[in-house]
Order: sequence, then C-alpha cells, then structure tokens
Amino acid sequence: MKRRTPLIIALVAGTAAASAMVAVTGPATAAPPDPAAAAALAAVKADALVASRPSVLQAGSRETFQRQQVIQSSGLNYVPFERAYNGLPVRGGDFVVVTDAAGRTKYTSVAQSSPIGELSTVAKLSATAAATIAKDQLKTVKSVEGTNLVVLAEEGKAAALAWETTVNGTGADGVSRLTVEVDAATGKVLRTTEHVTGAAGTGTGWVNGSVAIDTTQSGSSFLLQDPSHTTIRCQDAANNTTFSGTDNVWGNGTGTNRETGCVDAFYVAQQQYAMLSSWLGRTGQNGSGGAWPIRVGLNDRNAFYDGTQVQIGKNTAGNWLTAADVVGHELGHGVDDFTPGSTSQSGTREFVADTFGAATEWYINNPNDAPDYEVGEEVNLVGNGPIRYMYDPSLAGDSNCYSSSIPGSEVHAAAGPGNHWFYLLAEGTTPTNGQPASTRCSGSGAITGVGIQNAIKIMYNAMLIKTSSSSYQKYRTWTLTAAKSLFPSSCTEFNTVKAAWDAVSVPAQSADPTCGTTTPPTDPPTGTPCTGTNATDVSIPDAGSAVTSGITITGCARAASSASTIAVDIVHTYRGDLRVDLVAPDGTVYNLKATSTSDSADNVNTTYTKDLSSETADGAWQLRVQDVFSQDVGNINSWTLTV
Repeated sequence: MKRRTPLIIALVAGTAAASAMVAVTGPATAAPPDPAAAAALAAVKADALVASRPSVLQAGSRETFQRQQVIQSSGLNYVPFERAYNGLPVRGGDFVVVTDAAGRTKYTSVAQSSPIGELSTVAKLSATAAATIAKDQLKTVKSVEGTNLVVLAEEGKAAALAWETTVNGTGADGVSRLTVEVDAATGKVLRTTEHVTGAAGTGTGWVNGSVAIDTTQSGSSFLLQDPSHTTIRCQDAANNTTFSGTDNVWGNGTGTNRETGCVDAFYVAQQQYAMLSSWLGRTGQNGSGGAWPIRVGLNDRNAFYDGTQVQIGKNTAGNWLTAADVVGHELGHGVDDFTPGSTSQSGTREFVADTFGAATEWYINNPNDAPDYEVGEEVNLVGNGPIRYMYDPSLAGDSNCYSSSIPGSEVHAAAGPGNHWFYLLAEGTTPTNGQPASTRCSGSGAITGVGIQNAIKIMYNAMLIKTSSSSYQKYRTWTLTAAKSLFPSSCTEFNTVKAAWDAVSVPAQSADPTCGTTTPPTDPPTGTPCTGTNATDVSIPDAGSAVTSGITITGCARAASSASTIAVDIVHTYRGDLRVDLVAPDGTVYNLKATSTSDSADNVNTTYTKDLSSETADGAWQLRVQDVFSQDVGNINSWTLTV
C-alpha cells in the first residue's frame, strides 16, 4: 500500500527568511471550471509549496503544519495553515498561502520571523498552578474553559513552552473572556488576549428590562454604538448625537427617558442583526454589514424609517415606541428598501415590515416582551392595546381578506391580508404552541404552520426576486417560487404557502409555479436516444487540475430520470486519489466519488445511480475527474450516461 501525502505536512529544517511576506510565482495551470475546483486546486498547490520547505516558513524538523479551510474572495484563494511543534500547537506559527484561480501561488504571509529551534516540551509548572495564575488576571471568574500546553512564538521573542488558559469573568473594563499564556517553567505571564471587543455594557429599558448590549469604548467614555457594525447606533433626536457615558451602564427603566428608550431600540437592532445572520444568512439590515442610526425623541405618536435613519416617537403616555416588534418593523422597512425592487408597493409594504418585526421578537424571545403576533402590544400607542393583530386583523378594524380595494387602502390598514397570510404560514389555523386560532376567509380545511423561522426565510427569499412592481398577487408567486427553491425535496412548505394565500383570498396567478403535480416519465419515448457513450481516452494529470469528458444528449425532450445511471471506466493505479463528478448542462455538479487516503485499489470501474429529475435530459453533460494527490497517474477510458 502506497503512502498518501496527508493534510498534515512534515517539513525539514529551513533557513532564515528575509521577509515574512513573500511573492511567489508558480507554474501555469489551466483555470478550474468552478469555485469548488479552484479551492481544491489551491489546497493541492499550497500543500506542494509547504512540502518544498521554503525558508520563509522558518520550519524546523520537529514541526508539522495543518491546512485549514480555503477561503475565497475576488478570484483569489487564501489557504491558511496552523503550526505544531512536537504535536503542540504553536501560537504565532500560522501562515497563509495565496493562490489565483489557476492555482498559481501569488504570495505567502507568515507570522513567524525566526525559527523555534530546540525547545523542551516538558512542563515544570503544573496545569493547576498555571490556571490559578490565569484566574488571578481577572477581578472575578465565572468559568475556566481549559488549560493546555502550547508553544508561544511571538514576533521578535524567543519561543517558550507555555500553559494556555481561557477564563471568563469580569476584568478592569467589565465583562471579559481572557486567554492567558503562562511560562511552563517559571510561572510568568507571557501574554494575555482579550476576546471581548469594544465594550460590553448593560442597560435597563422600559420594555425589555435589564439587557446586555455591545457598546464602543472611546477613551474613558462609552458610546451606544455597535463596536463591529458602527452604523448601528442610538442617538438623541434633539441633536443627532450618539448617547455616551462613563460607566457603560445605560437607562433607568423609565419609559419617558430618552436614554432608556435607546437601550431598548439599540438592543433590538443588535438582536435583529443576529437574527438576519443566523436565520437568513444576511449581513446586516442593509445587506452590507450595517444599518442606520436610530434616533429617539420624535415628538409624535409615530416611528419611521426614511432611508437614512429610524426616528422613534412616543405613545400618548409619553413612553418611547421601542418594543421589539416596532423597532424590528422600522428596520424591516430598511431591509425591504435594500433588497431588489426597493420598498414594496401596492399596499404590501407594511405587512412586509410586520413580518420582520414579528421574526425579530420571536428571535429575541425576551420574557418581558414575550413573542406573539400582535404588533405594538407593549407600547400601547393610543391606549387601546396593539396596533395590529396578525392572526385576526379585524380586531383592529383591518381586513382579514384580500380584495381589489386593498391596494388603494391606507398603507397600514392594507397590511391586514398579508399579516393574516404570514400568520397562517407560520402558525396555521390551530396552533399547538399557545398562539391564537385563526380562521380562513375562503376555502376549507386546517392549515399546519411551518414555523416562524421557515416563514421569514420564505418571505425574505421572495424579496430577493422582488421588483418595483410588487403587489399582493406577485408576492403570492414570489413566495411560492421561494418555497420551491428553498425546499426542493419537499412540497409541504410550498403547499402551506399556497394554502395560506388561498385562505386570505389572494387568487392564483398564471405565473405561479407548481410542486409535485406532475411526474416526468423516467423512460424515454420509443426510439428516442437518451443514452450516450464517450470512449475517447483523457489523461488524468498527477495532482493536477480537473479534466473532463463530454457526452451530448439530444432528442429526449423531457426531464432526466430519477434513476439515471453513469457507467464509469477509469484506469488509475490508486483510485483513492480521484474525485469524480457529473456536471449537468446547467452547471450543477453531482459528486459520484470522493477522494480517500486509504483506498489503494486500482481503477474505477462501476456504475453510479443519481436522481437527475430536476435536470433537462438534453444538453452537454460532462464527467469531471481530478487527481488530488501525488505519485499516481491514469486516464478516463470510457463512460456511458443514461438519463
């Protein structure tokens, strides 16, 4: 059995390098056909570079390197590595190899500027003693994450064996998560690393109560501004100045206090940011990692978003309108504005924002503002309770059902049918989680909800195909399309979207997609060729770029079979080296065989079965093969595709 080159690469001693950032030119290689292939090629080329022990790595004979996940951006591949010395992690020994799309190495960036040399890995100090020293670096300690031996190789300093401990608690500047490296021979603290960035403050809102918020430290004072996403900040509407203080403790729980209102609003904005990332994969309210300033102090019974800011007014009692569903709603207008087609039209904009308000409230799940489907129940705008009821809009005088008069209605009243639809989609007609029952406007039968997270995911993905001509009818089509795309192997979500629109009387549209209503034939019509063979040899380069062999299918005029077969005959002296993919005419990649470091047998001579029913049978198909390890070569002998 031949030995494979593993991801952990042992290096022999190298010489000192003049610079830790080195530009390198590699041999020309044909660009791979897709990002996944580019990443795989980058990993292979980086491994080869590391194995050649360039002096820039400062590598000694006792060191190994572990390649991390390839990161891609703007056509470049960034291949990070971590270092180990006699099996111990080296802090400060990391580096990155950067390649272009063709696998050519552009440069390396190395943290370490001098060799580690010979170093004992036997500690004189015990782990318990080191942990005690680490805990002494904080005022109070809540927990200790663990203590492990490492090699500390800081820039410009001699390498040292150290105990590494991470402690959680309170430091001089507040909440702390601190990693402490203690010399394993002397007990001296060699380095500390604080993981809490910006500042961790606490606040007391009149709606949400006592909450933790991430603020920004500026000298000896603090700002109600997110330390990582600086466009999320809360200001006094009187002068548009971000609230600041010296103790990082905010608000007094009084609803008429502007700073208190900002505690609630700022907390909601940060939590919504997290919800967008966690549930929807969106980076910030504006999609680019940011949002807009929130300004508390509007002298009006209203709150609004205008493309540059969110203004927060007050209720009839003078309390600021800063509940999760209200602030989440206004920021939801921003999400709507910053998706294709901009702000939704024809009576749909307020229900769109209400869905984000509801999702934000459910994500936060604060017991002081328990999640529900009532809008503004906590702020009590005019003393009559909620502003809107998503499960029964008629309770606030709005329509539960769609009609031709809805698009011309007052924009908030026009939200009724959309809110009703969203509730039925999320919770159904008879929820089992304590939420109220909801009735249909038309049709019959119970509806079982898909849950708030799936509901907002469908809504958001519909907004990504939104145009400036948005309407209730088009949102029906867009949400059906989104559900079909998001859940390709199930019609449950699609059918629930459809049933909910039917229930609120938004009629079916000619553009509505279908799901599972027809089954394409799995066998071709008599005499129609739906199989092909390519017997032309294609050489597979050793540890090189992917190669392809094509088959063009014509005359089928139908979808491919759910039991399509791919018969492969590949000659190779170590088949574990090979990754084999089928590439459909639309570019979709179906993996047939993964690589393996232990499969040392010769050749790939087998038939794979794949469900290709989502593909059109006719078109140019490709068998793609890549040898990702060195030492062996081979060729594609022939293959046959039957769809």
